[in-house]
Amino acid sequence: MFAKIKQKLFWKNDRRGTGVLMFIMVFGSIATVIIVSGISSYALFEHRASTRKHDRDLALHIAEAGANYYRWHLAHAPEDYTDGTGVTPGPYVHDYTDKDGNVIGQYSLEIDEPLPGSTVVTVRSTGWTAWNPSVQRTIQIRIGFPSLADYATLSKASMNFSFTTEVHGQVHSNGGIRFDGTTDSWVTSAKETYTYENQTHDGVWGGGGPKSFWKFPVPEVDFDAISADLADLRDDADENGIHLNSSGEEGWHIVFDGDSFDLYKVMTKDCYYGEGRWRNRGWSGWYWDGNIYCYDIGTEEYVSTNDIPTNGALFVEDNVWVDGTLDGRVTIAVGRFPVQEPYEDIIISGNVLYTEKGSGDVLGLITQGDVLVPYEVPETMEINAAALAQYGKVYRPYYYEDMKTSLTFFGSQISYDGGGWKYVNGWGNVISGFEDTFHVYDGNLKYSPPPGFPVEPTYELISWEELE
Repeated sequence: MFAKIKQKLFWKNDRRGTGVLMFIMVFGSIATVIIVSGISSYALFEHRASTRKHDRDLALHIAEAGANYYRWHLAHAPEDYTDGTGVTPGPYVHDYTDKDGNVIGQYSLEIDEPLPGSTVVTVRSTGWTAWNPSVQRTIQIRIGFPSLADYATLSKASMNFSFTTEVHGQVHSNGGIRFDGTTDSWVTSAKETYTYENQTHDGVWGGGGPKSFWKFPVPEVDFDAISADLADLRDDADENGIHLNSSGEEGWHIVFDGDSFDLYKVMTKDCYYGEGRWRNRGWSGWYWDGNIYCYDIGTEEYVSTNDIPTNGALFVEDNVWVDGTLDGRVTIAVGRFPVQEPYEDIIISGNVLYTEKGSGDVLGLITQGDVLVPYEVPETMEINAAALAQYGKVYRPYYYEDMKTSLTFFGSQISYDGGGWKYVNGWGNVISGFEDTFHVYDGNLKYSPPPGFPVEPTYELISWEELE
């Protein structure tokens, strides 16, 4: 009896174990399926993500190849903004091949040609793969011809900067530099040593600084490359600009008034004493023994009011006085052909200002002779311009017992024969000219120089960015 009960209990327990086993097997199988399915889905997701990432990376490389191709194209055809097609607008689509010549993608180019007065070209390149064209990447680059007027002050001759001078921008001389002022950029000389007042000095020396910005010797700047081609500017003036021949008198006076200018004919000049001193001849009295400079306007006659030419070219075959406030882009080029002395000069007879700095306003002053400031000018003076004296100086003459408070030159000063705005005695005290001088480089000049200003012959990368 007891054995039978025990057997029944055994079989009852066996049936319960079988049920648990079946439960475990069924739900284990389900869990296995879920886990395997999840792993498979995750692996498929990772594969797709990896493939998409690969396609995105390759699309970016293809877009970069398109941008690099157009940089190469512009190096060989600097003014072709239509990808050699002569058709505008783009986009211009190219195949992208692997090393075996198989097409694995394409890129599309959009080219924005430079704005008037600028050298900056904008190129947008969009790339994609042949098997997944929906995944695209776009990069944008800006390239331009850098201006050779990339200096606050540049001279072929030696230069001096006094203790009352501040410079914001690069200074370079193919000669030596005595630098007693302060700066926030490079001061470079092509000389390792040079002779100053019968003493040998380093290429850059003096009591200014920071001296960590001084570099010498460095390669000379090629002034033949910097000299603008006045013949081209003359042709531009004849085509769509303004060409003024000889005035028949002392020269022309240009007074800017926004996007126009008043033109005057200078009839007579005023003269003032320069270097020298008064001497007593006894019975005949006192006389001036020294230089006399006749650079100021005496009398003048109004001629006309003119709009700034569309191409910004204004060529003059006579001396020119200039002042006023400019709204626009213009270059005043002064010279005569064949080139010979005496050269014509540009005389800055008052403040020359932009309507708004950084707005695109730019004035170029190019002459075969000197760019100078005369006697009758404001006590506190400002000049906004890029000045280039091809064979002369950028300066103010020494005037006897004449002192002005300050001069701020916003732009660039380039001279073949040096120059300067003040004169100091042996103790470093200013005895003529502007007591304080501030040289401030206009960063817009690098890629948006005045019309006709010299630029480098090859494009330079300005910026690179990916567009979302």
